[in-house]
Amino acid sequence: MKSNPILEEVWRIKDQLAAEAGYDVDKFFDNLRKWSDEHPHKGPIVRNAEELRRLVEEEERRRGEHSALSLKESPSKHGHD
Repeated sequence: MKSNPILEEVWRIKDQLAAEAGYDVDKFFDNLRKWSDEHPHKGPIVRNAEELRRLVEEEERRRGEHSALSLKESPSKHGHD
C-alpha cells in the first residue's frame, strides 16, 4: 500500500491531540471548544459542493471586477485613452 502523506499528518495530529487530552474524549472536546473560542472562524462555512462552487464563482467574479477596475483606472503609458 502506498503511503499518503496527508493522512499520515492527520493521524499524527490526532495522536498528539489525544495524548494532550490524556486519551479522554470529554477532555478532548473541552480542549477543542476552548481552542475554537480562542480562534473564531472568520471565513465562510462551506457545507457542500454546491456552496463551494458558488463561493469560487463569486470570488472569481470579484477578482475579475477588481482587475477590470485596475485597468480602467491606470493611465496609459502614451497619454492616450
